Amino acid sequence: MGWLDEIRWDAQGLVPAIAQEQGSKDVLMFAWMNREALQKTAELGRAVYFSRSRNKLWFKGEESGHVQVVHEIRVDCDTDVVLLTVTQQGHTPGIACHTGRHSCFFSVLQDGQWQAMDPVLKSPDTIYK
Repeated sequence: MGWLDEIRWDAQGLVPAIAQEQGSKDVLMFAWMNREALQKTAELGRAVYFSRSRNKLWFKGEESGHVQVVHEIRVDCDTDVVLLTVTQQGHTPGIACHTGRHSCFFSVLQDGQWQAMDPVLKSPDTIYK
């Protein structure tokens, strides 16, 4: 597939991927994709990432039910970062983070310390069995 060949994969065959919520434009999360994950994302219209810790494809929401429906796939000017425009499903408001928060970017630097600013919407203990 020609479009996949245009991506600048790193030495491990990965590319950074950012998920941004379609309506709010909130940055929900950052993950990695390999060639197969990006291809499946395009084919299925749902976010598929590559889990480095598990060394396998990670279909977002496969355990939590918090699926990301993909509306658009973009690549940056250097073709080395992917941006997914998504709708976060599975809970209202949408939960993208494994901590049970809307976004993985919930900590803000204040007075030299990281402060969690966004609430936990659902306890991770009830999300993951």
